[in-house]
Amino acid sequence: MLRSFSMFMFLLAVWLLLSGHYDMLIVGFGLLSCLGVVLIARRMDIVDREGHPIHLTWRAPLYWLWLGWEIAKSNWAVIKVILGPRNRLQPQVIRATASQETDVGLVTFANSITLTPGTVSVLVNRDWIDVHALTQETADGLMIGDMNQRVCQMEGTGAKRKGD
Repeated sequence: MLRSFSMFMFLLAVWLLLSGHYDMLIVGFGLLSCLGVVLIARRMDIVDREGHPIHLTWRAPLYWLWLGWEIAKSNWAVIKVILGPRNRLQPQVIRATASQETDVGLVTFANSITLTPGTVSVLVNRDWIDVHALTQETADGLMIGDMNQRVCQMEGTGAKRKGD
């Protein structure tokens, strides 16, 4: 029930922000629309931990800030590789450990890899992700496991280290 209420409030807030109309009739239609969407979502049984992950509400923004910084740093590194000598390019496919316990965490990790310039998630498995990396430095940075650990912290689990 908490997830349904949270979904309703989120939908209503987005609707109010995007509509820009605050007449009683229009707001009433918005309330009915949001209520209808929540009822349909409940009937479809998609208001669950994965479909509406309210448990990530406070941890996700911190992760997004960190990811934004990583994207900016990676952009700069890719620019230096492109404009620098060609011998710095060392494209390769590596297998990164994925320690996430939920599907949401695994998808977040794979998408974070792809959002970071110089890396692309190629194949996702429950325990690992095959990643195409542009340079050896990029591959080494991913193998350290900092992003893996941060996604695990965001989802509320601890990352397993190699050998655990």
